[in-house]
Amino acid sequence: MTIEAPAATIPPVNVSDFDFDLPPEAIAQRPAPRGTSRLLTLGRNSGEIGHRNVAELPTLLNPGDLLVVNDTRVVPARLFGRDADGRRTEFLLVEKTTDAASWDCLAKPGRRAKPGKTFDFGEGLSGIVTAKGASGHYRVDFSGTPLETALPLVGTTPLPPYIHREGGVADARDAEEYQTVYAREPGAIAAPTAGLHLNAQLLDALVTRGVEIASVTLHVGIGTFKPVKVDRVEEHRMDAERGVIPAETAEAIRRAREDGRRIVAVGTTSVRTIEASARENGGRVSPGPFETRLFLVPGAEFLVVDALLTNFHLPRSTLLMLVSAFAGRERVLAAYGEAIAAGYRFFSYGDAMLVS
Repeated sequence: MTIEAPAATIPPVNVSDFDFDLPPEAIAQRPAPRGTSRLLTLGRNSGEIGHRNVAELPTLLNPGDLLVVNDTRVVPARLFGRDADGRRTEFLLVEKTTDAASWDCLAKPGRRAKPGKTFDFGEGLSGIVTAKGASGHYRVDFSGTPLETALPLVGTTPLPPYIHREGGVADARDAEEYQTVYAREPGAIAAPTAGLHLNAQLLDALVTRGVEIASVTLHVGIGTFKPVKVDRVEEHRMDAERGVIPAETAEAIRRAREDGRRIVAVGTTSVRTIEASARENGGRVSPGPFETRLFLVPGAEFLVVDALLTNFHLPRSTLLMLVSAFAGRERVLAAYGEAIAAGYRFFSYGDAMLVS
């Protein structure tokens, strides 16, 4: 099943409307210990702002709320290959093709990844570039050691470019910290970062509070973080991302809505998953595998989600546009301005915001 945003949900909007100035020191380079980050609360309709801590989340949610998390697991999708001349090229696995041994990848520097060139990735894994697509992705056919066997040995965590590490490569801490505690389904090349704030103790406290927890899977791909390079929002096209909604989650959402209980999404990927399904199925979240390009911007209607736990996102990003669609651009940017003034930490390893 493919789920796309109806054109009517994307009104004419300037990308520049989602710009803001962020001092470089506000970009978090390491996460706070799970469950200890600062939490800015934002009234979805009132615009009221509060300053709390993620540890207080159980007191901020209501008994009966349904918390929906994304259980995708980040794979070590960044790997380096050497060509016949010994030159090193970086590859990022983006999407598996219909051939089990073939992937579409990003390459850096791309000029070295010419069709016909072979790369040695170590541990008996090699790959040959067979094509370059119009999207800028390189088709790589892997051989030798099976990729699923070699990847944990030669691959590294694909950190965002604004997180800096010595040598430009994620370290052992990142392999653990850039993964939610409930990650189960391998397939993401980026973490659903709102979930990084939750630990086992906090999840237990939420359950004790009477909050129900359900999971969906959306394998976060390059599309979620793809820069918006056009001037008008409606000209941007999201890349497809794949996932699945378990039958028990679809049923939990149905019951919660029928009972008038809130659906609280952890992260923008959880929002896109259940909102995409609802758009495809007449307002009902349906179980099963799917593919979506859903792009939510101001003017879009939210059919299922009532509250959102999220991080602070990049200027001009599709993630900021989604949060602005949920709570209003002016309210969200005002909250961002207050967060900057108050010294909150931004982006993947940063602090959190609860919009309700």
